Amino acid sequence: MASTFRCRLVTPAARLIDEPVASAVVPMWDGLMGFLPGRAPLLGKLGIGELVLEFAGKKAANYFVDGGVVQMAGNELTILAERATPVSELNAAEAEAQLAKIENDRVSLDDPVRDIKNKRREREIQSATTRVRLARGRKIG
Repeated sequence: MASTFRCRLVTPAARLIDEPVASAVVPMWDGLMGFLPGRAPLLGKLGIGELVLEFAGKKAANYFVDGGVVQMAGNELTILAERATPVSELNAAEAEAQLAKIENDRVSLDDPVRDIKNKRREREIQSATTRVRLARGRKIG
């Protein structure tokens, strides 16, 4: 069995990773999922959280990812993310300011699409909270 598999991390704006990895921990919509070489095929929904890619003989890469799809097929992992940012590029102060703004923006009780807006707001709060946590250096767990 191979000791690595190809991993691609792609956003609408850029291809961020396209190289062999030894393992990956991916935030799926319902929890974390680990990937190793030879894994069975899978198609799943990407969640919000920290993507950890372990390279053979190199330092790991950590990304904040938010939404998209994940496919494992033929010993290749493809992650099509709506958003992906290296954790090292996250700014705690900016993330905290964005979180405060989202938390202060309330949906009117009279809004006819209040439920939809509240669900979107909850997702934005989760995303901003995760960015704050990662920017401050707190890892998975």
